[in-house]
Amino acid sequence: MRILLATDAWAPQVNGVVRTLGATVRWMQRFGHEVEVVNAEGLRTVPLPSYPEIRLAVRPGPAVRERIARFRPDAIHIATEGPIGWAARRACLDAGLAFTTAYHTRFPEYLAARVHLPATLFYPVVRRFHDRSSGVMVATPALRRELERRGFRNLRDWSRGVDTELFRPATDRTHAWRKPVFLYAGRVAVEKNIEAFLALDLPGTKVVVGDGPARAALMRRHPEVLFAGMQHGEALASYYQRADVFVFPSRTDTFGLVMLEAMACGTPVAAYPVSGPIDVVRDPAAGVLHEDLREACLAALRLDRDAVRSVAMTHAWAACTRQFVGHLVPTRPERHAGAA
Repeated sequence: MRILLATDAWAPQVNGVVRTLGATVRWMQRFGHEVEVVNAEGLRTVPLPSYPEIRLAVRPGPAVRERIARFRPDAIHIATEGPIGWAARRACLDAGLAFTTAYHTRFPEYLAARVHLPATLFYPVVRRFHDRSSGVMVATPALRRELERRGFRNLRDWSRGVDTELFRPATDRTHAWRKPVFLYAGRVAVEKNIEAFLALDLPGTKVVVGDGPARAALMRRHPEVLFAGMQHGEALASYYQRADVFVFPSRTDTFGLVMLEAMACGTPVAAYPVSGPIDVVRDPAAGVLHEDLREACLAALRLDRDAVRSVAMTHAWAACTRQFVGHLVPTRPERHAGAA
């Protein structure tokens, strides 16, 4: 099958959406599908306000239309609600092409955190983006139920996977940090609620891996915390491996792929009992969810690392990709039906 993926989130950006899409593309290609990724590469871009690491395409409509027409896809998936996503949506509607979308990011909550307005003001725009989709893919059952209450339709479950070869337990976890080690890894931005973790009275060492617009301010407020910056591959895995607990303070993530990565390394999770963690850390052997994040951190220290790894092993990218492909729809259903 010829599958076109339209996305504003792609390398060199580093985040869970990019890792999810990258892994999905690689597995689709392994399964024999031909995949075309339409992103901002080669287009004029501007930095996203308050987040310059992410660059948004300027007036991408003509380029997106041309890529769709040239590739002649059997299925189109629009992954993000940015300029590329809106351009692909318009191109599909104008050409009468069916498409699917995904709800990766809580943009209403992210905007609310930045402009200090209620998230409810932004939901109508996001709902409109998805209203013509033949299937809106969501990462967890909890998120699906929430979006159903907000008026979203045609929701489909699409779980996430983890690379259990890269993210694996270490044979040697020795390090110079004062134990226990509590780790956060991910974007360092206001919507991630990292301050809730850093303000906790915990023993040992707190480590933050990642970069983002809030990093400088957090470093000034918390000089006792080790800020390791952006890490990739084996280096990132080594931080998960050496940590005693992975702390996930976000209340707005739709999934939280970093939790799976930590669990695959045998590191238990401490998080709030909110959408994302309640689906990723369903097994109490893998982590502790509690409204008192400090209590969750201390309780997670007592969990067995082998049991944590065993839970992560049930999340395979191959199965997640098959689930994704199964939700795709033919661009012209009537032509597909006639061919059948």
